[in-house]
This record gives sequence, structure tokens and C-alpha cells, in this order.
Amino acid sequence: MSDTLAHEPEWAAFAAIDWADQKHVWRLAEAESQRQEHGELTNTPEAVEIWAMGLYHRFGGRPIAVCLEQKRGALVAMLAKYPHLVLFPVHPKTAAEYRKTFCPSGAKSDEADTASLLDLLLRHREQLRQLLPDTVETRLLQSLVETRRRLVDEKTRNSNRLTACLKIYFPRCWTGSTM
Repeated sequence: MSDTLAHEPEWAAFAAIDWADQKHVWRLAEAESQRQEHGELTNTPEAVEIWAMGLYHRFGGRPIAVCLEQKRGALVAMLAKYPHLVLFPVHPKTAAEYRKTFCPSGAKSDEADTASLLDLLLRHREQLRQLLPDTVETRLLQSLVETRRRLVDEKTRNSNRLTACLKIYFPRCWTGSTM
């Protein structure tokens, strides 16, 4: 048993979610059972809240491992606020290659993708990284960096527009130097 598995909590269940713009498909396996359940979940905070809190009450707040095919995004943000849900994001390329292992044709469906993600979580969890929640300071820094990036991009866009305009009105005077 690897160190990762030796330090794992006693999981109540394992879940996988294939996210989409309108609805998410999920699949769940209880830790001590071979039986799996599946369903759909609309892409709203209310629907995610009902699903997450339903799992919390059903399993008495015990930890549930959740595998999903993204590291950032609205679904991750919605799920990350529930301490009983331990997120294991998977890179889309990893998920696609794992799916191809069992479906060489490359046929894709939400149900098959979710089953594949759950299988990956159940069989190869020690190879996956748990998403560690950002600290308040890290989230603030990320927000500031994103704001700075938008401002720099806007400055560059405006400078390029001004340069193009100057070239139209003063073609003879333009030397090609930047401002």
C-alpha cells in the first residue's frame, strides 16, 4: 500500500461527475458495495447544493471522493465549499486516454465518461492528486493577478489600435517605432 493510500480517510463513497453547460451526469459507488447509482444534475448552485447535502446526510458527513474532469470552473467552485467532498480533478487528456482504453472507437457519451472517471478513481486513486482548497490569501492573489493581466491586455489592445490609426493618418511620418 502506498503512502497516499495509507493516509487516506475512510471513504463513505466514490463519485464521478461529467460536467456540461446545462446538466452534469454523476455516478456513485458506496465504499462497501459493488452497486453503482447514477443520475443527472442541472448546472445550478441550487441543484449542486441539494445533491451535495443529500450525500452529506446519507453518509453522515463522512468523506466522499469525487473525480471530475476539470481543475477550475463553476462546478469545482460549487463543490469545493463542501468539506465532506474531496475533489480529485483529472486532466481532460488523461480522461480521454483512459476512456479510449476501454472504448477504442472513441465513442463518447456522458454516461460512459462518468463510468470511466469513476473506474479511474476506484482503481488508480493513488495516481490522482487531491485538490487542495486555496487559502484566502491565494484566492486574493489569483484575483489580483487576473485583474493585472486583463489591464495589461487592454493596454496592449489600445496601443495597437492607436498605432494602426496613426499609420492611416500619418503614413509618411510613421517610422515603425513603438510608443
